[in-house]
Amino acid sequence: MIPTPFGLRLAGAATLSLCAAPALAEHTPLTLPGITVSAEAEPSLTVPSFEAAEEQLSRIPGAVKAVPAEDYRDGRAANLKDVLDFVPGVFVQPKYGQEDLRLSIRGSGLSRNFHLRGIRLLIDGIPINEADGGGDPQEIDPLTFRYTEVYRGGNALQYGAASLGGAINFVSPTGYNAPAYLSRVEIGSFGTKRVQLAAGGVEGKWDYYASPTYSSSDGYRDHTEQDYLRFSGNLGYRVSPKVETRFYLNLNTIDQDIPSSLTKAQALTSPQSTQTSSFTQDTARDIDSIRVANRTSFILGDWDVMLGASYTNKDLFHPLSFGVIDNSYENAGLYARGTQEGELFGNRSRITLGANVIAGINRARIWQNIGGSRGSIQFNDVDEKSYNYELYGEIEHYLTTGIALIAGAQLNHSIRELDDNQLSNGNDTGRKTFTSFNPKLGVLWDVTEDAQLFANVSRSSEPPTFSELNPSSAPGFADLDPQEAWTAEIGTRGGNEWIGWDLSLYRAWIENELQLFVTPGSGQGGFALNADETIHQGIELGLNVKLLDGIFAAPGDDKLFWRQAYTLNDFHFDGDAAFGDNELPGAPKHFLRTELRYENEDGFYIAPNAEWVPEGYHVDNANTDAFKTEDYVIYGVKAGYDFGNGLSVYADGRNLLDRTYISNTNARPVATAADALYNPGDGRALYVGMEIRF
Repeated sequence: MIPTPFGLRLAGAATLSLCAAPALAEHTPLTLPGITVSAEAEPSLTVPSFEAAEEQLSRIPGAVKAVPAEDYRDGRAANLKDVLDFVPGVFVQPKYGQEDLRLSIRGSGLSRNFHLRGIRLLIDGIPINEADGGGDPQEIDPLTFRYTEVYRGGNALQYGAASLGGAINFVSPTGYNAPAYLSRVEIGSFGTKRVQLAAGGVEGKWDYYASPTYSSSDGYRDHTEQDYLRFSGNLGYRVSPKVETRFYLNLNTIDQDIPSSLTKAQALTSPQSTQTSSFTQDTARDIDSIRVANRTSFILGDWDVMLGASYTNKDLFHPLSFGVIDNSYENAGLYARGTQEGELFGNRSRITLGANVIAGINRARIWQNIGGSRGSIQFNDVDEKSYNYELYGEIEHYLTTGIALIAGAQLNHSIRELDDNQLSNGNDTGRKTFTSFNPKLGVLWDVTEDAQLFANVSRSSEPPTFSELNPSSAPGFADLDPQEAWTAEIGTRGGNEWIGWDLSLYRAWIENELQLFVTPGSGQGGFALNADETIHQGIELGLNVKLLDGIFAAPGDDKLFWRQAYTLNDFHFDGDAAFGDNELPGAPKHFLRTELRYENEDGFYIAPNAEWVPEGYHVDNANTDAFKTEDYVIYGVKAGYDFGNGLSVYADGRNLLDRTYISNTNARPVATAADALYNPGDGRALYVGMEIRF
């Protein structure tokens, strides 16, 4: 098996496996003791090894990537931006605070920067979104996962997902690969403190992993204090060599003060400020959640079968300027998937069949805000019910030893029901059903041992979430259609000892794109509408080069690497009656992350990096130039030392030149100077940490 700079492990002419970490596959100092990307002596049946995940990703004819934990644990690892920064096609930017962020893939959920939409999030293959498709990414703790799989666009069919953005799967450590003990401490700017404890092991047929984490920060901006207490754990039981079951527990207690968005002038001149109402009404987003799940895997003849179930109970207490959002969620799901490997007409083939049933109810109330507490006046009281039924299947067949044809489809039937318990402000009661059939066809060509070409065409369909169907700005059950798209994609990936690449080009023809806009004058979430026809197209490039080998020492003992992730976003209306071919607001056209990394066999590394947005982007459909964001470059550097005995230390500097810039925005049909749409990024920061494993 040959390691390459891009993390590609080549194991024969017909197999090319892809991971995400350039240079880490052949790297010794940065492979932290206790968790490695090497094969496991006794892997779990329910949680695939990193090598198995790479192999599966290499058989998908589209843009996919795996990010091992050691790719980001050598520096600050507080949020999904730290995990996904070098995944092209993914736009993930903090909104305020260190762990609240906006997540978009290929322009999914483009016009909203709160509560995820358009991407399915999973833990070990089991969805964690709300039943209506929404979600809160800050419930994900990067420190408690072994690796992360990113399926961009229509490449997430194996999980039943058929959305424009695709899916992200966070894969847990188990007792088979976790360190027996881990402790990690980090301190840094803005009063940041972060602690992780973890333990794992195997006892007979049982294995376990458990990790509580705590973080707190005063925040860069006024009124962005936060406290996060989270727990992730799983308990596995090996019933027999062919049967294993695993139970999961995830807990979150999140207390987060949130500031207002700012006008453009305020964001660029007083980036740490917020409106007075943030203090007088104590605006916040507090989450308490508990999630339990089970995944059971077994081998039945020549079928690998997974059965899963999950239940989540979650409370959201969310004081805002217009009132206190008070939500109580219950979500449950059942999942089944089977995969058969074999031969057809003398060549390799694989069949995947699956089904998901997901249901949930949310008691959604809005109260008068009295200093951040519920007042006596109740503005809204509804029960939001979601039901989703998904069937999916895929067949992969190698026409020759190096060319595979992949065909699949997803059938989805979704129901959204709303019962209004308070009619004094109008009747929001409503019911809508959405049915879609989403096929996919792809081809994969193993050109050589070192390179692949791929292409696919897929359809996606996204029913509206309740944030769109039941807007707070007006009564009534919104008459919205699902967002539908056809996406075509071509690309290539590969690598050798010196260079690795991952390139995708795509174009999506979208009908009824869901745009969620702020309530005029409020800067907060408001109403949704369907656009007519829009285009999302782009280029996603990951390039990783070993520039030098043997700089100050013998070849192999020290090296210099260069990696980058570049994304071209071309999102625009297509002959719209009001906006013509204007650009869609919400994301930069060009986005680049780049890093140089020197490392040696003694355990030292240093990696200066930069984030570059060379052109600001529009915040309204009218493309009013005066309100575009500004271009920016921010520089950082991280460095550390692995002592080789389970002890490692690191320092991570961010925005070293203290550049004032806009991290993300809300959107409007037509913006004005008074609109508070902008969220500044953090100023200069330094974080230092220490980790002990054995």
